[in-house]
Amino acid sequence: MLPALEPSVQDHLRLEAFEGKFDVKEFVGGISEKLIAQSKADPGPFDPKPFIRTFEAAVDKLIAVRKDVQAKTEQMEKSVRIAERDYSKKMAELNRGFEAVGQSFSGMETKMNEVGRTAIRIGEQMESVHQQRQRAQAAYDLIDFYNQFAKDDTSRLDAMKKEGKDGRRKVAVLLRRLATVAKEVDLPHSEKTRENIDRYCEKFEKDILHLFDRAYRRGDPKMMHHCAQTLLDFNGGTSCVQVYVNQHDFFINRVRADPNIDSQLWVAIADPDAPPPTSERGLQELFQEIRTTVGQEAQIVQAVFPNPAYVMQVFLQRVFAQSVQQHLEQLIVRTDRMPELAFLRILQLVHQSTSVLVEDMKAYELPSVIPKSPVDASEFQRTIKGMPATNASNTATAATISTMLETAMEELFVPYTEGQRYLEKESRSLSELYTGYLARFTRYHERVDTKGKSSVFGRMVDQLSAAAATTSPSGTSTTSAQAAAALMRIGGLSASTDKTQRDSTEDPIREEDGLLSVDVAEKMLKWHAEAIGRCVELSPTNDVPKHTFALLRVLAAAIGSSYIEVAVETVLARLETADSKVEPSLQPLTVLREVDLICHLWQRYVTMALLPLASSSVTTRREMVIFNNQAVSRIEGGANAVTQKLTDAIVNWLSTQLAKQKRTDFKPKNDDISFARVNTEPCLACCDMLEKVRDAAKANLSGKNLEVFLTEVGVAFHGLLLDHLKKFPVSATGGLMLAKDLKSYQDVIDSFSIPSLHERFEFIRQLGNVFLVKPDILKSYITEGYLGRIDANLLRPYLAQRADWGQAEKGFNDPTDGPADGKVMRDRFGMGRLSMIMKDLEPLREQIAIPSMPMTGISQFTGNITSSFANARSSRFSNSGTS
Repeated sequence: MLPALEPSVQDHLRLEAFEGKFDVKEFVGGISEKLIAQSKADPGPFDPKPFIRTFEAAVDKLIAVRKDVQAKTEQMEKSVRIAERDYSKKMAELNRGFEAVGQSFSGMETKMNEVGRTAIRIGEQMESVHQQRQRAQAAYDLIDFYNQFAKDDTSRLDAMKKEGKDGRRKVAVLLRRLATVAKEVDLPHSEKTRENIDRYCEKFEKDILHLFDRAYRRGDPKMMHHCAQTLLDFNGGTSCVQVYVNQHDFFINRVRADPNIDSQLWVAIADPDAPPPTSERGLQELFQEIRTTVGQEAQIVQAVFPNPAYVMQVFLQRVFAQSVQQHLEQLIVRTDRMPELAFLRILQLVHQSTSVLVEDMKAYELPSVIPKSPVDASEFQRTIKGMPATNASNTATAATISTMLETAMEELFVPYTEGQRYLEKESRSLSELYTGYLARFTRYHERVDTKGKSSVFGRMVDQLSAAAATTSPSGTSTTSAQAAAALMRIGGLSASTDKTQRDSTEDPIREEDGLLSVDVAEKMLKWHAEAIGRCVELSPTNDVPKHTFALLRVLAAAIGSSYIEVAVETVLARLETADSKVEPSLQPLTVLREVDLICHLWQRYVTMALLPLASSSVTTRREMVIFNNQAVSRIEGGANAVTQKLTDAIVNWLSTQLAKQKRTDFKPKNDDISFARVNTEPCLACCDMLEKVRDAAKANLSGKNLEVFLTEVGVAFHGLLLDHLKKFPVSATGGLMLAKDLKSYQDVIDSFSIPSLHERFEFIRQLGNVFLVKPDILKSYITEGYLGRIDANLLRPYLAQRADWGQAEKGFNDPTDGPADGKVMRDRFGMGRLSMIMKDLEPLREQIAIPSMPMTGISQFTGNITSSFANARSSRFSNSGTS
């Protein structure tokens, strides 16, 4: 028999201990806790028997508990199965009940649908009957009132009118219908009836307008709204809107000349150097008043009128057509006796300010609605005649306020911009500004040029005269013709102008008046940029490319033909008529530098500012590019001609100085006097000229332009020296003087910093040394260095100038040198042919290839500034050099 368990152990073996969270370790620990304590307290050896007995009893107890739990589980499962069977039976019964209810509702829905369709048919029939009744009642009332008017009896209408707001609205609708019927009736005495109806309608409208006016003066928006709605039902409400707008204080107070005159603006507005005005006091005050007034009226209009969008349109149209246009005309009138620039600037100022005003007014956009009267549903006119109840053009806005504002602004400027009016004024203004600005420049070149062989100014006047006479196919003057005519008129020019008479009345001219200046070009471009800005703003978008092209022609005529080309041709004329005995002036290089800078500035402006404006029209852009290239090509041709003439003058001067060489300079009789001189006079003069050319070229040219120009001068001078050395006998002492001269030439040319010229003048120096070497080593000397690459026969003309050539020639032609040795010598040193170096040295046409000047530096046009004269130079020296 198992021992009785401790109460604490029994607590662990109860069923409730297993219902929660169960931990085996805690369970075993709880059962054996006291046993472990007793075992520790017992000093003897460990006794397992208490543990065995306790755990055996616990196991038996757990088995009993498990049996009880199992029995309870089986009982509960049996109860659950019974409950599930009962639940299934109840759910089946409920489903059958719901199906029965659903069928009942379906039947009821079908019956309700049938009843609804029947009700709809009945409603349609009733509505048809009601409409027929209303139509009949309306027809009866109209006939009755028509007969009363035929009898001149209006008592019933008068009584209805006195009933108040509803009565007046009913009278308005009846009168509108009677007026329509009266126009359709064609019976005896109908004319009199129609007159009675019209007379009563007129009186009714006046009464309502008078009532509206009194309410307007009292500030009664409710009565104003009633009157507006009544007149809307009567005739569309146009008269009411007109009364409201016409009597507005804004328009009454603005019927006067604006006394606010901004004197500071009018002082500087015609000055092209002053910035365009950005505001005008009177215009600014007017627009501020418009903004304030419209902001207030927008609220009133929405509260008073049933068609506020239409009323706002009428009000704003009146604002632009009266107030804004009146102020614009006042400003335009003030520019009548001023230059065209004042008119254009005022027009742009008003356009800019008005654009801002229009954008501000677009914020008052109101919804477009068609207000209806309560009596409109059965309106006779609509039901019988099929016509609209009211004037739709008044009750609904066909266009939004934004569209109306755009149209009003466009109409405001149409008188000044339609057709070619604006473009003609802009072109004329630019032409006047350019002509006045270049007047002294033009006079200078006219007077200077008349001293030459040909008159550049005269040719320019002839060209302008021809351009002014040009007409378009339609018979009207072209823009270019108008610009040319303006230049002729303002400048007082004509092909038959008496220049002597002009000279006697004009101010004296100065040398600086005829100089080209980048500052002048910048100012001309600045004026043109301002005109282009106005053109973009004031011209229609589709016309911007065409107008830009027209203004480009005006600019090209001024800065190209009348400024750059005139200066270039004057320089060319001076070069052509210059005295060859006088040292040539290098001032043309300064002119070319200014031409280069101005053309670069001009072309950058065209590329960056004008061509993008024509991007929307491919044809116009292509024509602009072609026109611009032609204008630049003309300037390139003039610049090339100037450079060629200047090079000719420099080379001719150098040739003249070399011609002053005395025959005794290199064969002096008095050696002491000869050694006292460093260089001969022609050498000093040539070196001085070459240094001036170098300094002037480096100061005014750059890149390949500088290189080609100096190369041309150096090659030409090299050819002159080759010819020069064949003309003078040289003694031993004279050879030293010649060597000094050649060394000076070489030093100056070396300062050009052109590699190809270094080799040429090194050859010249070694060629000069043939007059210094002894006769016995002469033959070996000419077979070495640069000279060794040249055929000996080509050097004979120079060797023949040696004072001892009679003796040296024998050694030079030593018969001991057999034919075989001579052939070997020629083969060894390339005798019998020109070496590659000689091809570079000899200025023969087939051996000199001056490269065309590339597009370098700061201008695209200077790329060809020397390309045309390079070939001309080669032909001039085709017969020079050694031969």
